[in-house]
Amino acid sequence: MSQREKIRIGHSPDSDDAFMFYALAKGLISTEPFEIVHVIEDIESLNRRALAAELEVTAISVHAYAYVAKDYALMPCGASIGDRYGPLVVSKAPMDTLAGKRVAIPGEMTTAYLTMRLFASTSGQPDFEVETHRFDQILDAVQQGKVDAGLIIHEGQLTYEREGLHKIIDLGEWWYEETGLPLPLGANVIRRTLGPDKIRPITALLKQSIQYSLEHRARGLEYAMTYARDMETALADRFVGMYVNDYTLDYGEKGRTGVRALLNRGYEAGIIPHRVDADFVTLPSL
Repeated sequence: MSQREKIRIGHSPDSDDAFMFYALAKGLISTEPFEIVHVIEDIESLNRRALAAELEVTAISVHAYAYVAKDYALMPCGASIGDRYGPLVVSKAPMDTLAGKRVAIPGEMTTAYLTMRLFASTSGQPDFEVETHRFDQILDAVQQGKVDAGLIIHEGQLTYEREGLHKIIDLGEWWYEETGLPLPLGANVIRRTLGPDKIRPITALLKQSIQYSLEHRARGLEYAMTYARDMETALADRFVGMYVNDYTLDYGEKGRTGVRALLNRGYEAGIIPHRVDADFVTLPSL
């Protein structure tokens, strides 16, 4: 019996990624001729690994794609896209400016950080300091007064209020007001060296896994709950619904336009040092 080729897939330890990868993680769909190996790390760690093109498939921030496009193509499925919502900047006490403040961020390569810098530059308050913290430690850092504000991603977007924190800005709302587009936050990418004969079937497997969870939502959510930090089922269901939806099956034209607009604006603002071609894998139409 021939040995199956191992394909490592990196993703975050959060409920929307878990929901997406449920069928693959539990062996509910055939992955022949590949063996899928899951690598679970926080998004900034995955961004850093992508710089070295370590993993065959990985979740990354759309911002990070600017620095790994030579090695990876964007998969058309698996994206986390906020449609009029997204990462939040929160604080312990209400404040109306970030100028001169210390802000905890989940990583300099995250899309949340890129979007916060775009917001700050267009609203005339770019003068703030940042400290990098693990994404799941930012709410505590704000609570304990270690920083003045925090940039929160993942489930913190739904739990910050019960921590008594105040929203300064919803960057997804701001992005929509600026552009009329959804905000593409996370993407899945696949290493170009695999070649089209492997890239397409592996991409199709990911799409099949997402489709399976959407069609078996209760079971997918039950699995996702094992990754839902401090969230009851109803809240986890709401969070999964925010980031696993039609855009996740395929970016569509609006989603693709959002990716290109974000990367272009990052370049024009001097945050991304070069122009980026958003290159998507194409799957055969069914």
